[in-house]
Amino acid sequence: MAWRVIDTGEEVWHVHPAAEMRPDARMWQLTLSFRAAKTDREPRAFWASFPIEANSKSSLFQAADRLTNDTLKEVLVQHLS
Repeated sequence: MAWRVIDTGEEVWHVHPAAEMRPDARMWQLTLSFRAAKTDREPRAFWASFPIEANSKSSLFQAADRLTNDTLKEVLVQHLS
């Protein structure tokens, strides 16, 4: 998944995927980085785990490519509320 831009109506967010493998795991897990594009307040950013796992990074990123902007927006809204 290349980075994406999500517009919530109030703010614009940049979303970047990352592959993470924890020491006790055998599968790569998807983590998403959310960063507000412009804000009058202090910079806003957070990381969110997403329930996708794969045996390889390339498979993980292929699965992330299939995520819709609406799905990413749901993760964003859940974190902000």
